[in-house]
Order: sequence, then C-alpha cells, then structure tokens
Amino acid sequence: MNQEKKKKLIIHWNRVFYIALITFIILILLTVKTKLPEKEEIQKQKIVREAAVAGTWYPAQKEELQKTVKDYFSKSENKNIEGIKALIVPHAGYDYSGQIAAQGFSQLDMNYTTVIVLAPSHHIALNGAVIINATHYKTPLGEIKVSDKADELANKGINIIQSDSGEHSIETELPFLQSKLGSFEIIPILVGEIDPKQLAEMLIPYLDAKTLVVVSTDLSHYHTYDEANNLDKSCINSILSMKGKDCEMCGYYPVLTLLEIAKKLEWEPTLVEYKNSGDVVGDKSRVVGYTSITFSEQKGINKEEKEFLLQLARKTLESHYNGTEIRVNEEGLPKELLEKKGCFVTLNKNSELRGCIGHIIPQEELYKCVIDNSLNAALNDVRFTPLEKEELENIDIEISVLTEPEQLEYNTTEELLERLVPMKDGVILTTLRDQSTYLPQVWEQLPDQKMFLEQLCLKQGSEQNCWQEKSTKVSTYQAQVFEE
Repeated sequence: MNQEKKKKLIIHWNRVFYIALITFIILILLTVKTKLPEKEEIQKQKIVREAAVAGTWYPAQKEELQKTVKDYFSKSENKNIEGIKALIVPHAGYDYSGQIAAQGFSQLDMNYTTVIVLAPSHHIALNGAVIINATHYKTPLGEIKVSDKADELANKGINIIQSDSGEHSIETELPFLQSKLGSFEIIPILVGEIDPKQLAEMLIPYLDAKTLVVVSTDLSHYHTYDEANNLDKSCINSILSMKGKDCEMCGYYPVLTLLEIAKKLEWEPTLVEYKNSGDVVGDKSRVVGYTSITFSEQKGINKEEKEFLLQLARKTLESHYNGTEIRVNEEGLPKELLEKKGCFVTLNKNSELRGCIGHIIPQEELYKCVIDNSLNAALNDVRFTPLEKEELENIDIEISVLTEPEQLEYNTTEELLERLVPMKDGVILTTLRDQSTYLPQVWEQLPDQKMFLEQLCLKQGSEQNCWQEKSTKVSTYQAQVFEE
C-alpha cells in the first residue's frame, strides 16, 4: 500500500471515530437532559396535604385511631341498603359526631376505587368550587392519592388553591374511608356559593360504577336541644324529599349539588341516623345536629316509564275535556306498566293541592291505575270542586307508584314511633271505626312521627290519640314519586 492510500485510510477512520464519538456524546447529553430532570420533576410534583386536625378532632396515633374507628363501626347497625352511590355524613370532632358518621360509612356495600368528597370551607370565604394543590392527603392511617381526574376538573373550571388553611371538613371523613375501603383515590372539592346544577353537570361524567360521592356537613348550630330537633328534622325531610331548601347546615351547597346529581341519575335517599351533640355528650343548652343519609340507585320503574305515565295522565285529562277517548296499545307497553300496582295521582295548581286520589291496594294494571286516578283526582276529590277545563294549563301532575302495604309489628307505642321512617313510609291507620292514609310526601308537612299519626286519626274522624289504642293496626308502604 503506497503512502497516499495509507494516509487517506487513516483520515477516513479518524472521521468515523470522531462521528461515532460525537454521536455518543450527544446521546449522553440527551439522556441527561431528558431523564434526570424527569426524576427531579416527579419529586417536585408530589405535594402531601398533611393532617391538620389529628390529635384534636380525632386521635393522632395510628393504633389509637384504628381502634377508635373500629369501635364506632362495631356499634353501627347495618340497614342492608344496596347499591349506595353517595353519603351525607357529619364532620365534627369524633367525640361528638364519630358514631353518627360511622353509622353512615358502615352501610357501604361495594368496592369503590374513587371517592369524590364535597365539603364546605370554614376558614376561607369561597365563591364556586376549589381543589387544594396536592397530590396526596395524609392521615395517621397513611396517604391517599388525589385522582388525576381532579386535574381534569380543574381544567373545566374548578379552581386550584395552594392551601385550605387547615380545613377539617374533608380530612375528618378520610380515616373512616381508609378503614372501610382500604385502597382508593379521592377528588377532594371544597364548595362555596355556587350554582348546584352547574357543579352537578360537571361531576356527573365522572360518576362510574366504582365512584362514591361523600358530602360532608353538620346540621343546625348552637340552638337549644328542642329547637335543633325541630330545625334538623325539617331539614332532613327536605333532603329526603329531594329539595334541600330551608336547611340550616354548613354544607348547604354541597348537599344541593348532591341532590341535583341524585335527581338526574335517579338516586333515592334513605335516612340512616340523626342525633345532635346533646344526645351524645348530654349538654343540651347549645347543640349541633348530625345526620347520615345514603343515596342509592332507585328501584322500580325507569325514567322512560315515568315520562310515559306522566304524559298518559296529561293526555287522559286533555281527552276528557276535549270529549275524546284515550286508547293505549298494551302490546307496546313494558311489563312493569302491565303489573297490578297501587298508585296515586296528585294535581297541584300554583303549588297548592287541587286533587289527589288513588288505590293503595293493587287493583289493576299500573297504566290503567294512572288513567282512572287522573280522572278521579280531577273530578271526584270531595275536598275540591271538579277541575275546570280552563285550569288544566296551570295544573302540575305528580304520580306515586306504591309498594304493597305491610302491617307493622310492635309491642309499645314508643316502638311504633321508632319504626316509622319519615319521608320513606306511607302509613295506613286502621281503627275499629275507619281507615286513613298519608303518602310519604306528607312527612314534609308533618315531620314528627307522633304528629303524623295524630293527624291520621283526625283525618278519619277519630280521636287524636286513636293510634295508641290496642285495636289499631298500622301498615306501611313505600312510593316511587315523580312529577312533571
């Protein structure tokens, strides 16, 4: 090989070497620039919201907290409520409201992977809804990851704040959830004054089969024992009737948001427990009210069937006043509407009762029951003059589909009062003289069990205390209630 060729070959391999060396260096630099900062970024992103009220509102030591919550659960009654989608529970110190909260959490019957907590802010004045800037919440029982869905909600209009100033309303619920569910993620939202419908619409897309909604609220604050009982029972009945109005509670907007969700998704509420601090610690001079309420998927007829029955009731009245006959093709009806069921049709005019008649005991197919009692409510309720055609455009229709009545077994009048469930039980009172009934909706006007029974006695023309007579029989039924 001559000198010239040898020189060119050396130059060639030098170029190859330097190109390879430069490529290697570039790759190392790219690795350093992309990989190392990524690890640093992950470390910077983890933000833990430390427990703020451990040691004051609930035990700070893990073992003591575990024992406390376990003891609360052991004293809770399981009411066999299936398909729970949401809970309303209190958030006071555990010495005051821990047992009532545990009573609600102990009803959970599913494995949830995500929990949305809606809670009020006691330390920061809020307009709208906010999420604290944190990736984890911590209690003595460990850390809970904040779901990535929280970031999605932040992008849709829920604000991010840097601190919640030691707010307790979310934190106090977490040890119960950790003890009951084990591993799960949370979407913690503080709710101030807001349009409940707007927030409900924002949250509904995130409510899958494995998601639970927890609303944190106490009821009335610092009234006398009797005043609190009256205020809280009225509030609870309003919640159970899916209204939530005229309630004294710190979680007012979180509760209204839940009610909007429940209406949209057809969840039904069940009262689990109510007590106030006077019941718990004995001081009845200035008390705070606490309740646990579950929300479950509604059983019975579905949304489309409800809409059909409401339209059927409306067409029945229109046909009557137009002198035409209404016809229904049974072959096109779902089987639920062909089953024999009791029902009531209620007509309201400008929010005032204008007629209400129905069948308590199943007598005919449900769709026929609605047809017949739409006309009965308009024409045959002896408390009112027959409905005029001109009134029809101002009438709102409500339908109640009833379960079959079951006789209550009880030994004392006190036991009877305890067994009646406001806003859930319709009641039939049968004496030697007569019989009377109130639909579950009437609890809203008569929230006290004793008052409810006394008015049923008066309704049938009996003495006010007829419900206490040994010969009196009490039966209950439930109702699926829907309106235009």
